[in-house]
Amino acid sequence: EAALALLIEMRLSKDEILSLYLNTTFYGRQAYGVEAASLAFFGKPVAGLDLSECAFLAGMPQGPNSYDPEAGDLWRDRREVVLRLTREAGVVTEEEAEVASREELAFVPPGHGIRAPHFVVHVLEQLRADLGPEVLGTAGLKVFTTLDLPAQERAQDLVAESLENLGHRHEVRVTNAAVLALDVPSGAIRVMIGSPDYFDAGISGAVNGVLTLRQPGSAIKPVTYAAAFEQGLTPATMMLDVPSSFTTAEGEPYVPINYDFSYHGPVLLREALGSSYNIVAVKVLDAVGLPAMLDTARRLGITTLDSVTSLGLAATLGGAEVSLMELTGAYAVFAAGGARVRPYAIERVTDEAGRVLWQAGPGEREEAISPQVAYLITDILSDDKARLPTFGEGSLLALPRPAAAKTGTTTDYRDNWTVGYTPQLAVGVWVGNADGSSMGRISGVEGAAPIWHGVMELLHRGLPVERFEEPEGLVSREVCAESGMLPGPYCIRLREEVFIAGTEPRETCDLHQGIPVDVRTGLRADAGTPEEFVSLRVFTVLPPEGLAWAAEHGLPALPPGGAEDTGGAWVRITQPHDGASFSIAPDLPASSQQLDFAVSVSAPEVERVRLLVDGRAVAELRTAPYRVPWPLAPGEHLFSAEVVSTGGTVWSAEAVRIRVRAAE
Repeated sequence: EAALALLIEMRLSKDEILSLYLNTTFYGRQAYGVEAASLAFFGKPVAGLDLSECAFLAGMPQGPNSYDPEAGDLWRDRREVVLRLTREAGVVTEEEAEVASREELAFVPPGHGIRAPHFVVHVLEQLRADLGPEVLGTAGLKVFTTLDLPAQERAQDLVAESLENLGHRHEVRVTNAAVLALDVPSGAIRVMIGSPDYFDAGISGAVNGVLTLRQPGSAIKPVTYAAAFEQGLTPATMMLDVPSSFTTAEGEPYVPINYDFSYHGPVLLREALGSSYNIVAVKVLDAVGLPAMLDTARRLGITTLDSVTSLGLAATLGGAEVSLMELTGAYAVFAAGGARVRPYAIERVTDEAGRVLWQAGPGEREEAISPQVAYLITDILSDDKARLPTFGEGSLLALPRPAAAKTGTTTDYRDNWTVGYTPQLAVGVWVGNADGSSMGRISGVEGAAPIWHGVMELLHRGLPVERFEEPEGLVSREVCAESGMLPGPYCIRLREEVFIAGTEPRETCDLHQGIPVDVRTGLRADAGTPEEFVSLRVFTVLPPEGLAWAAEHGLPALPPGGAEDTGGAWVRITQPHDGASFSIAPDLPASSQQLDFAVSVSAPEVERVRLLVDGRAVAELRTAPYRVPWPLAPGEHLFSAEVVSTGGTVWSAEAVRIRVRAAE
């Protein structure tokens, strides 16, 4: 600072130094320089100020926050000090100073004249980084930005309206939201809304929600699936969506639960991603490995996940924080066919003579992922049928043009996300509370999707309808809609699926098998069974981990007599898992904090199933599904079950022990 002061003193006159100071110092209300401050506090340029108003501004730099009229009347004493000093210096007469001190100043409300304040602050920070404070303080600079101001202001109104509607329709507390819109080909920022109201301190409005780190929930899943497709998995890869337990690095069980608290059996990855099944997402990450996911995220422009190696498999469910800027930028890579262009806000900067001091060059496009992998992600996220089981037909994720989208909801409903794109624009929306408190039971499709849908419709008005271009290197094949393999003679539901060349299925479906059955006994027919008593029946043959799900959902078990014999009658507790841990959230109602107590039974003639917790019966059920909700209670608990057949036989399931932590 001493060296800089010496250089300034050598090169500039006193008037030039004073001018530099007046044009760069901070006056509060995000106003840098006296001209900006005059507009911020009085709504007029410096040339239109009177003596009293000048005295007010001259005293502001010593304490911009303290002397803001919104903070109280300290500004009056500060103005008196300035007027006294100017009078003592002979700049004004005593009478002029006295008149000025009696004047009641007319201030404009905070934010007057400041449009897109979060974007303005972001641009100022970029200018300081790119040009340095000396150039930024030069008079006459013109900064040309990427912002679409009319769209920005209409989107701001849409955010305010959507949050108000949320409060009216649901018993929730939602105070904040952020929106980012990027031009896909260039990376230019078209809309940046950091909060509904920059100047509302009650919601921490000045905090830019586009840049703040928050957990993305399921909105991060496409990154995991992109890593999986890079390793040879396909949209037709089948995985079982059934209760599953994984072992963490600490040796503790990790048991993910689907958002809808149900299980869907054998599903293809297309449906698993489109309908956002948590268990399958964890299985996919378990198959490809966390390092592969983190590498893919890094290439997509997400850097904040680099420190989450200890998080493990929960990373694919949004257990680590990202910013809306980086996540929307990653989705823009999918939209651009795998090419990454960094988001930017400034087009060029000129001096008072019109000379260009800085200009954004053409966006340097680098291939983050292959066009084929990018297309597979886009094809799934734009497939309304793939998300049908979770979101229904014609949800807010669908537009009257090709568009891909994904929602996210975090634990305890603290964050809602919807991020999506067309070939022209990528838009990300976050909804929540700045303090991280729960909004209540509201999901991403209810909280963030209405804003996303409205902003997408707004920004695409007048734009031509463009389709996602399918790159070379892809092939289509007809597959079994349940196994994802080449159709066999017993497959009923078929579908066309797209594959990266070389990853298409080569084997025929063995999920559906035709088994000869002796209709007299229900057992497998053998060589001694008369032909007239043999019936060929089709069975869905799941791996052992899917047998409990199959029994609970009424799928016929393989008839005894073969190698696939299920081993007779059995009963298993499918939820909760042994050793699982739960925590009670302090800011959610107790009625919404329950776990499923579920039992699967494979036995003939079941009369009743008793479900017990800590030795006390909580339910006695006579028909499947054998499932009841159990309200969380602090402590360790033992879950057990008893099955009674119509013949009076009683057998028990292996007990399960869990732990519930009290609210902190």
